[in-house]
Parts: sequence; C-alpha cells; structure tokens
Amino acid sequence: MTGPRVAQPDDESRLFDELYPSLRRFAAVVGPIEIDPDDLVQEAVARVLRRQRLTDLKEPGAYLRRTILNLASNQRRRFAVQRRALGRLASQSGPTSDSYPSDLADLARLPTQERAVLYLSEIEGFRYAEVGRMLGCSEAAARKRALRGRRRLFVELSGEVAGG
Repeated sequence: MTGPRVAQPDDESRLFDELYPSLRRFAAVVGPIEIDPDDLVQEAVARVLRRQRLTDLKEPGAYLRRTILNLASNQRRRFAVQRRALGRLASQSGPTSDSYPSDLADLARLPTQERAVLYLSEIEGFRYAEVGRMLGCSEAAARKRALRGRRRLFVELSGEVAGG
C-alpha cells in the first residue's frame, strides 16, 4: 500500500517553468517601472518557498499573482515617498525640461489593483470571477476595479485631448 504522492524537485521546477511566463507578464504590468519584473517574480517565489513548496499550494498561479501584486503595491508606496521628496528638492532648485508621457505612463498612473484587474481581464482574458479569485477579492469587486480603472483612463486621456 502506498501513501500520498510526495512532490519531487522536478515537479517544482516544471510547475515554475509553466507559470513563469504569465507571472512575468503580470509583474511587468502591475509593477513600478523602476523594478524589473523578474525581480518581482523572484521575490514572490522566494517568499512563498520560505513557507512551503509551490506544489503544496492549491492554486499556485493565483497565490503568486497576489504576492506579486502586494510586493508591487509596497514598492509603489516607497517610490511615491521618494518622488515627493525629490519633487520638493527639484522645486527648490528651479524648473526642469518638459517630458512627454506615453500611453504606458497613463496606464502606470492607475492604482495597482485596477491595473492588475484590467491586465488580467483585458489582456490575459480571464473572467472577473477568476480575476477576483486570483487577486483575493470577489467577482463584483474585480468588476468595480475594472470599471474604475477604465473611467480613470478615460478622464486622463480625454483631459489631455481637451487640454492639449
């Protein structure tokens, strides 16, 4: 008689190899532009592996996406504090040259949760119920975040057209 199957190191590697491309794309969308997506994925995996094996998780992809999202939110807060401090220093030293934002800059200005929901639903094609499960919220909350994100983008983009 045999007991439950014990996951082998090869199973862990295979699972990571399978999840990595979609996790990296997700990290590239939700992470701050200053952080390499690979670093976010690596940190998320390292944090999970400190506690348990990937193969022991019920939904490793969803769990890692939530971890990446939390790490990205923490990094954004750190960078926001740094930018405010640098902004105060720059305003004291005089004007700088103008920069022209891109469409990606508009998307990057969305809150991390809204950007994550839009990415997973619009780009990856997940349904809102799946997105909610991945991000640890309800389907209704995922829908609401997507709606808010679209509205913010509309306001941002229509403001530039009207003002520019």
